[in-house]
Order: sequence, then structure tokens, then C-alpha cells
Amino acid sequence: MGARFRIGARLFGGESLRALARHKVRSALTALGIMVGVAAVIWVVAIGKAGTARAEAELETLGDNLVWIEAGSRNIAGVRTGSHGTTSLVPEDAEAVRREVPLIRMVAENVDGSAQLAFGNRNWNTRWRGVSTEYFDVKRWRLADGAFFTNEHVQQVDSVIVLGETVRRQLFGAASPVGELVRIGSFVFQVVGVLEAKGTSASGQDQDDVVMMPWTTAQRKLKGKGYGWLDDILCSAVSREAVNPAVDAVFELMRQRHHIAPGAEDDFNVRRPDEVLNAQIQASRTLELLLVSLASISLLVGGIGIMNVMLASVAQRTNEIGLRVAVGAKPWAVHLQFLGEAVMLSLLGGFLGVLLSVSGGAFIGNMLGWTLSTPPEAALIAVVSSALVGVISGLYPAWRAARLDPIAALRNE
Repeated sequence: MGARFRIGARLFGGESLRALARHKVRSALTALGIMVGVAAVIWVVAIGKAGTARAEAELETLGDNLVWIEAGSRNIAGVRTGSHGTTSLVPEDAEAVRREVPLIRMVAENVDGSAQLAFGNRNWNTRWRGVSTEYFDVKRWRLADGAFFTNEHVQQVDSVIVLGETVRRQLFGAASPVGELVRIGSFVFQVVGVLEAKGTSASGQDQDDVVMMPWTTAQRKLKGKGYGWLDDILCSAVSREAVNPAVDAVFELMRQRHHIAPGAEDDFNVRRPDEVLNAQIQASRTLELLLVSLASISLLVGGIGIMNVMLASVAQRTNEIGLRVAVGAKPWAVHLQFLGEAVMLSLLGGFLGVLLSVSGGAFIGNMLGWTLSTPPEAALIAVVSSALVGVISGLYPAWRAARLDPIAALRNE
């Protein structure tokens, strides 16, 4: 048994490699099909994982079990109004949600708009948000410098702001703005903090191009006297599982507070923004499976190429096979030699495919603007799959070679 194993290993390894080396160009071209198939599978998996990772990162920055109450119905008389469409949300609504919906653990008032900020001889047009202190936890904002404003600032309608990273860079360069005074319109605000950068959202919006201030200050100073309503109320449910029940509870409470009759159109809207991203993540994973299946066709085509080449090799080496059998080679040894050649071709293509995926992944990543890396598990599966393709593709040619009649083979010209 040990002798047979050593003979088999020599035939499978050394003899197979020498046979392939005698036809370098043919072997290289045959391995090319497997190389492209393996690289395609790895690239598809890498792109799918990168897309899913981006959506999951966006979901992480979106908010903590976010429930978004938006002023205005999504559809009034066939026209979508959404935020700013009506003046239906008031601070008392936010207080009612805090008080009467136990599935909601944080509530943040929100008003927003745009304005030009000025510091020295620099100015920058940006979005501003007037929010409560809970907003930073609901939306998972962190500080890079300074501090958030406090509930006392909100109650006293203080002129304090927290800058996003883009605004800080445009107005202050590399310097710390904490403690500096910035003008917004005719009002002067003191910078108390700088937000940690979040980067670009999935929709392409710069999340750091923003400034935040107490919502009471925004209402009275930027919106003007008599502005007593909110654009949005952002809430955080106690858990992910509690989000849907919390949405139902908020709907019921708001309809009751706004005296909306059964069957009448809502003057508000409650949304779950994470549903869109969760659907995007699921769609990305489904698409990844589909594309992997399509990319695997390249491996199948490469396997067919190997089978054709091996059948041609059997036909060309008929005399050699007959001579081997005549001097005592067993059919299983002939079978193993040709099977080994097919597997070696596949493995060669598999390893070249991994190298191509690594070098080409950076190029594809630059085109997409993503960071692509070769998933180790994808590389391993692709190489194993290429070896399996080699085994399947080489079985029939090896079987034909092993069944040749030695006398007829030696007579073959």
C-alpha cells in the first residue's frame, strides 16, 4: 500500500508537472480560463462584501433604533409634502412622546435650515440644525473637540453651536475653533465643540457639513419670532425589536393629540429610515449570490477547456500510454497521471486567479471609490473549486487513457 502511494504521488506530482512543462504555451492558455473564473468569483465576493459593509456603516450612523416623526403627511391630495409641508408638530408633541410611549427612551426636537457662517474673512454656507441634547445620542454623534451644549443652554436659549468637521475645516483650517465666535446672519454664536467626522452618506451627502445649536435658539433667533413648531421629532426606541411597536404607539398618540378622525389623512408621518438600508443590505447579499453564480460559469467554461485539452493530449500521447502499459504500468497509474495533469492545470489557474484578484482589486476599488480587499475565505473557496473543476474535467480523459489497449496504442501512428 505504501509503495502504491509513493508511486501515485510521483505520478500525480512530478510526472504531471513534467508533462505540462513540455507544452508550456498550451498549459498556460488552458490555465487562463480557470484564472479568469477564479478572479471573477473573488472580485464579485469582494465587491458584494464592500457594498454590504458600506450599507451597514450607513445603518450604524443613521441612528440608535431610530423612529422619525416628520411634520406633514407623505401624501396630501396626491402631493408628497414631508418635512416643512405643514406646521403640525409642536414641542408639546415631543413631550407627550417622552411621557406616554414607554417603548421610546430618547426624544429629540429638531428644526433645521441653511445659513451662511462667517469667521474673520472666511465664510461658508451650510445646513444648521436646532436640536435638543438627546439628538447627539439618538444619531450617534461623537465629539472630536470641546463639548456638546447642555440642557441649560437649551432652556436659556443660549447662542452656542457645535461644528461639523467640514465647517470647521472651511472656517478654521487646522486650528481648534472651541471658544471662538462665529456670525450667523445678525447673530453671534460661540463654538463649544466639534463633531467627529462621519463622512459621506450612501446618498452622497456630506454628513459633516452641518452645525448644531439648541432648538430653542434656532426657533427664536434664526426662524424668527412666532415660530413655535418643529420640523421633526427624532426618537430612539428601547431596542431594535421595539421599533415597530413604538412606531404604532407613536402613530396612535399623534392621531389622538392632533384630533384626526378615523379615515382622515394624517398631518404627520412616522418613518423607519433603517428599513431602506436593511432592504439594501439584503438586496446586496442576494445580488452577490447571483453574481457569484454567474461568475462561476467562467470556472465551468475553464473546466470544459481543460477537458478538451486533456482529450487532445490523450490522443497525441497514445504511443506513450501504450509503452507505459506494455512495460507494466497499471491502469490506475495511467489514470492518476492524467488526472493529476488536469488538477495541476486547475490549481495553476486558481493560484494565478488569486494573484490577479489581489492586483486587480485595487484598480476596481479605485473605479468604484471603495476599499476592496480579497476575502481569505473567498480565495480559499475559489482555489478549492478550481481543484474540483480539475478533478471533474480530468476524470473522463484519464479514464479513456487508462482503458487504451496497449497493443493498439503501440500500433497507433
